[in-house]
Amino acid sequence: MLQDIRENAQGTIAKIIIGLLIVSLSIWGMDAIVGGFSGEPEVATVNGEDITEREFLRVVQIESQRRLSEMENPDPSLLDEDQVRQDVLDALIQQKVMTLNAEDQGLELSDADIDSLITQMPQFQVDGTFNRDRFVSAVRNMGMGVAEFRETMRKQYVVNQIRAGISQSGVVTDENVAQLLRIQNQTRDFRVTTLSADAVSDQVEVTEADVEAYYDENQNAFKLPESVDASYIVLSLAALAETIDVSDDQLRDYYEQRSSELAREERRASHILIEDGENAEETMATIQERLAAGESFATLAEEFSVDTVSAEQGGDLGFAERGVYDPAFEEALFALEEGEVSDPVSTSFGVHLIKLEDVQKTEAPPLAELEDQLRRELAQREATERFAEVRSELADLAYAADDLAGPAEELGLEVREKSGITRNGGEAPFDHAGLIRQLFSEDVLTEGFNTELIDVGDNMSVVARVGEYQEAQQQPLEEVADEIRAALTSQKTREALRERADAIIADLESGKNIEELGLEEWQSYEDQPRSNPSLGGAVMSQVFSLQRPGDGDNVYGSVVSNDSATIVALDAVNEGDVNRDGGEFRQLRGFLASLEGQREYQAYQQFLRENAEVERP
Repeated sequence: MLQDIRENAQGTIAKIIIGLLIVSLSIWGMDAIVGGFSGEPEVATVNGEDITEREFLRVVQIESQRRLSEMENPDPSLLDEDQVRQDVLDALIQQKVMTLNAEDQGLELSDADIDSLITQMPQFQVDGTFNRDRFVSAVRNMGMGVAEFRETMRKQYVVNQIRAGISQSGVVTDENVAQLLRIQNQTRDFRVTTLSADAVSDQVEVTEADVEAYYDENQNAFKLPESVDASYIVLSLAALAETIDVSDDQLRDYYEQRSSELAREERRASHILIEDGENAEETMATIQERLAAGESFATLAEEFSVDTVSAEQGGDLGFAERGVYDPAFEEALFALEEGEVSDPVSTSFGVHLIKLEDVQKTEAPPLAELEDQLRRELAQREATERFAEVRSELADLAYAADDLAGPAEELGLEVREKSGITRNGGEAPFDHAGLIRQLFSEDVLTEGFNTELIDVGDNMSVVARVGEYQEAQQQPLEEVADEIRAALTSQKTREALRERADAIIADLESGKNIEELGLEEWQSYEDQPRSNPSLGGAVMSQVFSLQRPGDGDNVYGSVVSNDSATIVALDAVNEGDVNRDGGEFRQLRGFLASLEGQREYQAYQQFLRENAEVERP
């Protein structure tokens, strides 16, 4: 397909058409043209609105790739394509139902609103400014067109407004919150004893027949996935900067521009730090009043500051330059005049009053000392300005080339190699889903074309091509026999430990003690919360899953791992404390209300879906 396009693109008529296309593409891209055509086949109609086959197939491709990436050994033959298509269609129908409902409620975004949202999204910016090339490239890597992306944003934004409105309306009673907190803060008294794997080792035997049978029954587990060896070119800002030569004149001019910034300034600060609690405002007001009345900053620091080390020195922090303090603290400090005291400043440490005691400045270091640093900065700046241009040039060259050597040589870049890349990805940059989709596409995998230029990170783009393709292969038994034997040994050890633990619990419940059973002495734990880290999550989960024991009774349980079994005896359950005025109570109430709001939103979705008119061809 791509070859036909490339051949036909050389004709005179094609050049005229391309000239007309450029006018439209210069604004937003291919979608300015594609969006003008109509009559696309539909896969479903919801309340009179179509879901197009193009949209459906694009989402099916993305969802298929996502499910493959979640497989331990990705194998397209294991993918239930009918189920994927059904799930995608159901999701698109639900999305269409919600979008139409948003329109019925008069919720919409204008084109100007969408433009504003797009230009403010950090993933589309370079040095804090919207970059159209990055935007178009990122959208293409999603498998979408610009117009399609804008329309998706328009729909999703208004649907999110409905979701937020309903989700934030959830209500939960204080008693429900208190009951959950009592359970959450519950503690338990229990004892444990441990049985090692050595105690059952004589019961564990793995024969060659066992290994062979396991191999025959689990052939797919020992199948190496299909893979490719790929060559690729990386265009990165750092690599581009290394190719840029900075002249001595440029360096001197830059040094003169930066000399005032390069001059070192240190400021000596004192501070009074108080905790950011309920009484913080009142305490801070008291300190400020006493300062205004003429009391010494140092005296007040000794009295009020919770930074005990600096408080002993009257709040003195010594000299420091930029980059040392918390950003909010630094901003306030470097805005002060000598002797001036700041307004209250909040940081993660608490609330500060800051006094600027002294300022000392030094001259900028000589050019010779900063030469390497400034050359790197200049090269980085020029590389940033040129990156989009070089990226576009590489995309054009790679599209037209039959290999990567030509584009790499023309732009002074390196062709690299990577082997063993599967549909599940590989080492960077082949850990990027968009690049993997391209690499395993029909045009690239079977037709021998280069991939499109894919942005795999900030200021980093990759174009690749397949070298060698390796089909999925079955590993022979002799290569995996040791792995199977180890797995079977662990499995049989766990089974033997489980049987022994069950027998021990039965004996304990019948009245026997651990001395009679030849076990280690009990280790006792009292008033233990769920989060006790010393015993591990599995043991604590078992402790808190056991039923409450009756008076004078014990309830037993066990936890089995590959190398031991832990027997648990639950002695008592202690009710958790609840502080209805505390932060934990408020936080949990907010969380439960959010869950309730989400359930209400799901019910709202279901109601709209059940009442929608859906037609499928």
